Amino acid sequence: MEHFAAPSPLRDVEEHFSQLVASVQDYALFLLDEQGRIRTWNAGAERFKGYTRDEILGRHFSCFYPPELVASGWPDFELQQARALGRFEDEAWRLRKDGSRFWANVVITALYDENKNVRGFLKITRDLTERKAAEEALRLSEQRFRLLVERVKDYAIFMLDPEGRVVSWNEGAQRIKGYAATEIIGQHFSRFYSSEDLARGKPEWELAEAIARGSIEDEGWRVRKDGSLFWANVVITAIYGADNVLVGFAKVTRDLTEKRKTEALEVADRQKNEFLAMLAHELRNPLAPISNGLQLLKFAGLDRPTLEATSEMMERQLLHLIRLVDDLLDVSRIVTGKMRCQPEVVDLADVIERAVEETQPAVDAGGHELRLSLPGRRIFVAADVVRLSQVVGNLIGNAAKYSDQPSQIMLTVERDRETAVIRIQDHGIGIAAELLPRIFDIFTQADNSEARTRGGLGIGLSVVKKLVEMHGGTVTARSPGLGQGSEFTIRLPMVSEAGEAIRPAQKPAKRTGQPRRILVADDNVDSARTATALLSAWGHEVRTVFNGTEVLETARHFAPEIVLLDIGLPGMSGYEVVRRLRETPQGEGMVLVAVTGYGQESDRQRAFDAGFNFHLTKPADPEKLQSILVGGVV
Repeated sequence: MEHFAAPSPLRDVEEHFSQLVASVQDYALFLLDEQGRIRTWNAGAERFKGYTRDEILGRHFSCFYPPELVASGWPDFELQQARALGRFEDEAWRLRKDGSRFWANVVITALYDENKNVRGFLKITRDLTERKAAEEALRLSEQRFRLLVERVKDYAIFMLDPEGRVVSWNEGAQRIKGYAATEIIGQHFSRFYSSEDLARGKPEWELAEAIARGSIEDEGWRVRKDGSLFWANVVITAIYGADNVLVGFAKVTRDLTEKRKTEALEVADRQKNEFLAMLAHELRNPLAPISNGLQLLKFAGLDRPTLEATSEMMERQLLHLIRLVDDLLDVSRIVTGKMRCQPEVVDLADVIERAVEETQPAVDAGGHELRLSLPGRRIFVAADVVRLSQVVGNLIGNAAKYSDQPSQIMLTVERDRETAVIRIQDHGIGIAAELLPRIFDIFTQADNSEARTRGGLGIGLSVVKKLVEMHGGTVTARSPGLGQGSEFTIRLPMVSEAGEAIRPAQKPAKRTGQPRRILVADDNVDSARTATALLSAWGHEVRTVFNGTEVLETARHFAPEIVLLDIGLPGMSGYEVVRRLRETPQGEGMVLVAVTGYGQESDRQRAFDAGFNFHLTKPADPEKLQSILVGGVV
């Protein structure tokens, strides 16, 4: 091939350049003249493009471009850009000698003479075909994965940004949660959580745990768009970028509601069978000696001591049977919601005296000593004396039953500001740490051995808890561990002898006697009704409802001045009720009081942010309640 002449300075550059880059294999490095004809060629260019030096020198560099790019004038455009800007870079398909294509990164740099005139171009080409293939494979893989995820219907699979906002949504998420992608993308994922979980800060905690541990798995109730609940298994995984910076979270949710129902039915069936077996055992125990006693009484001429001892034994066993039946009836009333209390103002000492009288035989039979510590001042509570005596008696009886050796049982009554406190402490077998959280669950017993020497149905403490709550109080259990005894503490709101709530002496009453219209909303029927009875006794006009919808309906026609609102109402949370009330004309001036079991500072702030005026923790402090009713202050 004939070579064209070139000015001496450019030729000197070409020769020096050729010597430097001739053996470079990883880059195609060559020079072009002003018109784009090839002036030099190196080993890398020959390897990438397939042309030898003799074949390519003098040809226009457009021979490396696909026909469609040549037809569009792209090669000339590249030189124009390099001439105007000094440099041009591009990535696109290029051609080899054999017609095959490769993905190239191309940099064209203008070369100037001493007068700043363009005398040619340096062209550097890299073969990025393998990288391009890998990127394309990744793109296709991501596309296939995205299509696969989007079409999955049994799992809610979606992404969150670092703040917890939804950034992707699949068909499973729409089916399980009820939101279309257009409705939920950009919203915070906390809207899937119940009001109780929101009050505890659970969404934020889960993200923090996912960051700390890489991922977190949880099961619990979640909320659909329509407000209904479903039992969910949730896995949240933190996703990090190449620079180890958090880019978001992957969240996978399964609806396990039906599985949970099935498991609950299996547990209930197992508990039923265990309970029936236990009940049969407990019924046979007293029936056996009664049967023996009846046979014994048939003998003529039975001596008087034997006759009396047999009669006393039969009476004891009959009383034991009666207690078993009473416990069964109490459980039935609890399960069916028919357990009722008839509160009246009672001296707590009278309740204690009655409970001690009923349980003293069991205490004496075990060789125990029951020591009482009562305050000098009388303490009054609003209580059903029969039911509250039953509560205290049950705890004394358990203390005696679960103490193997003769020991001391301590019963203490004291006043903690406006709260009456009853403590029953023993030195018996104690409660295992793993059992303590479930000790008030129905059918739970500290003695689950096959021998079951202590008897019982495992329902007494469940009844105790329910009855205490019906009195507006709480009951807790504490034990250092097995063999170290137990302590049960009952806390009840105090009232004056006249039935009014007790307030601290250092804060004299500020009541004006002005009656107020008050709406009480609580899904715990007994709690709502006892609160209503107390407020009515204070002279107020009170209405009672048990769910959020009834609050809104009653508020329209009753127009309450004050609403005492439980946060965890069924169907519609207290937060949502407040929002809707505030949107009504009459709701603007209402005093809205949150009454809840959650008492952290974050819970209080959440209530205020939602629109509540006040926040009271259950059981509500009567002094604070009185202050709100009288002057709207705490």
